[in-house]
Amino acid sequence: MDAQGTQADVIAEGDGQGAAAHSVGRLRATGIGAVAVLLWASLALLTTLTGRIPPLQLTAMAFAVGGLVGLPRVVRGGGALARGLPGGAWVLGICGLFGYHFFYFLALRNAPAVDAGLIAYLWPLLIVVFSALLPGERLRWWHVAGALVGLGGTFLLVTGGQGVHFRGEYLLGYVAAAVCALVWSTYSVANRRYPQVPTDMVAFFCLATAALAAVCHLLFETTVWPDGWQWLAVLGLGLGPVGGAFYVWDHGTKHGDIQLLGTLSYFAPLLSTALLVATGRADASWPVVGACVLIAGGAMLASADALRSVRRRE
Repeated sequence: MDAQGTQADVIAEGDGQGAAAHSVGRLRATGIGAVAVLLWASLALLTTLTGRIPPLQLTAMAFAVGGLVGLPRVVRGGGALARGLPGGAWVLGICGLFGYHFFYFLALRNAPAVDAGLIAYLWPLLIVVFSALLPGERLRWWHVAGALVGLGGTFLLVTGGQGVHFRGEYLLGYVAAAVCALVWSTYSVANRRYPQVPTDMVAFFCLATAALAAVCHLLFETTVWPDGWQWLAVLGLGLGPVGGAFYVWDHGTKHGDIQLLGTLSYFAPLLSTALLVATGRADASWPVVGACVLIAGGAMLASADALRSVRRRE
């Protein structure tokens, strides 16, 4: 074999190794992002443990905890990363975190919880659809089909198999829930545009969200301070679903499989319900079992690319 042939083989081998490393890194980032889904599953349980603390006040307290958790890493960096942060990243991060929660609570105040929750949970499907707009991403039929099957499972879970009856007097709540879904899906997909922004910066987004939620709380709610174990529940929210989860979600949406993450997000309400059942705060029923089958099936369908990639490496 001549020298040129040998060099070509080396280059090809290097390209193959680079592609494999990229695939492994993408799969790892997807796994990190999926941790957010596990953390969000504890949201309902921890929220019930906080008693009658108003939602905006609870949001402010939990996000303050979430921001303070990540702040030491930013401080050790001397704040240089924050000074060089693009303006668009600031707007996206703050509007994404605060906007989602603001419109979600507005929806719950102006529409039945089942209706609002179902509309708001369109965001995983929207993530899958919007991902087609990203450079280098290709939307396949199994991505959309998996997301739709997962949405069907969520519908069954949220409604308990009883159906939903939309009414005109709740229009404001329905619109707010739709905006909520649009805000979070847009944030998750557009976050891919800022891969150079360190995940540590989520600390600033959390603190800004806490400040905005505190202002809204003072304007619209009456303060109710936690008592006893409720403080631990607030701390748990800040470390987990309303704080810590956004760090791993940030990494996953920037570097992982965004379409698979969107579909896996449908596991959050399912795992949340399972946790409530396990702790005696909800009853097991056939809709839960049916939702489990649909959501798991949808995730398997949407993850066809990742599963093939794993098989190729074996």
